[in-house]
Amino acid sequence: MIEDRIKRYWTRRAHDFSTVRKNELKNHLRVAWLQELSAHLPTSSPIRALDIGTGSGFFSILLAKAGISVEGIDLTEAMLSEARALANEENVDIPFFAMDAQNLDYEDESFDLVLSRNLTWTLPDAKKAYAEWFRVLKPGGILLNFDANYGTHERGHSLQNRQVSADSPYGHLGITDALAKENTLITLFMDISKQDRPHWDKEVLLSTGFSSCDIDLDVGKRILGKLDLDDAPMFGIYAIK
Repeated sequence: MIEDRIKRYWTRRAHDFSTVRKNELKNHLRVAWLQELSAHLPTSSPIRALDIGTGSGFFSILLAKAGISVEGIDLTEAMLSEARALANEENVDIPFFAMDAQNLDYEDESFDLVLSRNLTWTLPDAKKAYAEWFRVLKPGGILLNFDANYGTHERGHSLQNRQVSADSPYGHLGITDALAKENTLITLFMDISKQDRPHWDKEVLLSTGFSSCDIDLDVGKRILGKLDLDDAPMFGIYAIK
């Protein structure tokens, strides 16, 4: 199953990926991301947030540090181990759970905020995931999704063309040729890699039931600057239930 391949891939990538996110917590991207998230937080209080595809817990840590009640989920236990260790280093107490982003183990209308970063491009059924995220949001709840057309970027890119520094936000540190090839094969298998994103995402979210959905095509340049990819610039999706 493709899900098993995805799980194996990210299990092998967990430690090096975490090194990149740990570096972000120590550089200018920490402040840049916190400012971006703060601009879109629900006005209600208290806020209960769900960080989907938390990876090594970057978003969860930022929100917890800001006093927000947040939980993080990820498909792989290896990533969650990294997230727990990093949260401990940052002196924040965050619940992390192993869970499929397409099948959430939460009751309806549980969260005020759902957010993710660089996740939806990796999902076999993004439509199902969006429906689940809608389900667990409270009425008036907010979805923040930061992603890019990485499926397009993967086509024809060798390891030599990848940003492999710990200063790069793309998590390619430590990636081997074999892992790079596996990543490309998995990515090209995904239906979402064939879609015109983020316009496809907006159509899906509105058809799912979100009352509004805005797209920000400049968020990549605003946060990442020159590190944003020319052929797969990061976009932001802001939707309200």
